[in-house]
Amino acid sequence: MVVSLKNIYFNYDSEKGNVDVLENVNLDIEEGEFICVLGPSGCGKSTLLKMLAGFIKPCSGQALMDDETIEGPDYHKGVVFQNPVLYPWLNVEDNIAFGLKMRKFPKNQIEELTKKHLELVGLSGFDKYKPYELSGGMKQRVSLAKTLVNKPRLILMDEPFGALDALTRTNMQKLIRHIWSKTKNTVLLITHDVDEALELATRIIVLSDRPGTIVKEFNTSYTYDIIKNKNENIRYSEEYRNTREEILKIINSQNNFFN
Repeated sequence: MVVSLKNIYFNYDSEKGNVDVLENVNLDIEEGEFICVLGPSGCGKSTLLKMLAGFIKPCSGQALMDDETIEGPDYHKGVVFQNPVLYPWLNVEDNIAFGLKMRKFPKNQIEELTKKHLELVGLSGFDKYKPYELSGGMKQRVSLAKTLVNKPRLILMDEPFGALDALTRTNMQKLIRHIWSKTKNTVLLITHDVDEALELATRIIVLSDRPGTIVKEFNTSYTYDIIKNKNENIRYSEEYRNTREEILKIINSQNNFFN
């Protein structure tokens, strides 16, 4: 077990009064799982991710990683945001190596690991480029390599492809699936895209409208099917369509905007 959330509640005070964001959330994440979290806008998905990253603490309940309370951010919890967090004055190579340098890795090991992860995300030959010289998808790949190079115990992704065009988004999803199949990292990804969740996740968590709580979980195998058969036509199967429809019905029934 990598992560365990027990009876998590989170709220905050606003000008209009107290706002309940998460309510009685219980979730265990095992090593090697790829979790996707879906739910209506404002249901607490990003709050949940920030809690796992150690940026915020629950108001009540326990957020544990390897049976220890999550006290704050560290390199064991890598975060990939929607907008890539890169240092504009550093080139691609130095952005990826930054965390290793801060941890005082030997120079030869930094060079070896940086080269390995440049290859992993398909950016060999772009090591001396500055972020402003890269496309949006390439920047996100640098951000991904920057996270992966630290070998985090848990990778957290907050709608990492939301700002990308449709074709780049599809290619990034393929890249993430390929990397996960090779590394077997433990991943939690926040998304609004049901197809993205179905084609990447081994388990899908659906949150209710605010205050967010888990209303249903789906154990899925479509990502394994795509990896095994190298064929994404799984989305045209009846089983896939039925699962997709069920998830959409749950999300729409929870969204107060439509009720």
